[in-house]
Amino acid sequence: MTTAVLPAAFPIAAVPGQPACAADAGSWCSAFYQWTNSDFLARSADTIVSTTFNVALIIVLCVAARFLLHRAINRIVDGATNSRISRIVGRAPRLRGNSGGNGSTTPRRAQRARTIGSVLRSISSAVILAIGAVMVLAEFGVALAPILASAGIVGVAVGFGAQNLVRDFLSGMFMLLEDQYGVGDIIDVGEASGVVEAVGLRITTLRDLSGTVWYVRNGEILRVGNKSQGYAAAVVDLPVAHAADFGQATAIAQRVATERVAEEDIADSVLEPPQMLGVDRLAPEGATLRLTVKVKPGEQWAVQRALNAAIADAFDDAGVPRPSIYSSGEYRPSMP
Repeated sequence: MTTAVLPAAFPIAAVPGQPACAADAGSWCSAFYQWTNSDFLARSADTIVSTTFNVALIIVLCVAARFLLHRAINRIVDGATNSRISRIVGRAPRLRGNSGGNGSTTPRRAQRARTIGSVLRSISSAVILAIGAVMVLAEFGVALAPILASAGIVGVAVGFGAQNLVRDFLSGMFMLLEDQYGVGDIIDVGEASGVVEAVGLRITTLRDLSGTVWYVRNGEILRVGNKSQGYAAAVVDLPVAHAADFGQATAIAQRVATERVAEEDIADSVLEPPQMLGVDRLAPEGATLRLTVKVKPGEQWAVQRALNAAIADAFDDAGVPRPSIYSSGEYRPSMP
């Protein structure tokens, strides 16, 4: 008894109960039916394979885009630590108390760059994740129009409700990028002034001379006076009576100031010799002589107090007459 052999090109008839595509040798439908014995998976085999391939490709592209963006951000951060970014935005390197004049990298600049880099990496990851999720949903046939419309409405609502937050965030980003101030600087932002204790993307924290901690929103800062950048000036105002010999008083103040700044306790804070400016103003009660000294940032008040005390003692020893309101004890110059 012989068995008939069908030609290879002759289609194999489908077995009753299985999908017709399962009879196509080498097809995904046939392979799925053999692996799972499921009619539904066999009929959807082509869709499953093509969708899986597209989703995998989207994931790979998203991962690659995230890697490239993070690498570019890291390069920008590295450039910020050696002042390349500062020069791009028009901020030349400045001399600071904790760095040399050659624009060398400082811990503060590195910390600021790392903060900005971390924020940019988080934003880029969130954007790539959102785009990838939308593309994956589109591959599964999900209607994106209602989702995008809802997201737009929510975005508008959040934008109106959080516009101050966005303003604070953007202001904080530019403050960090432009290095307007940093932790340890002494700044004046209008109603509050003091030493900066923390700089965030939304709030700057500073402590004034009385110990009060101020929390200032970055978006509300319209101007900043930084007393810790480059150098500071110790300004010493010396009141004398109209009857005083201004030349003698000026010579005494210049001599005492020159000797005092050379002493060990303040010598390291002084950058240049004292400069006697002479008579600064005249008033009915007397005249005011002014002397200035260029010092390191944040050291001006210590030098000013030391010079005030030394010159006042020298005036008393030399008999330089003082205004009557000073000698009577009714008024004393305020000390920072």
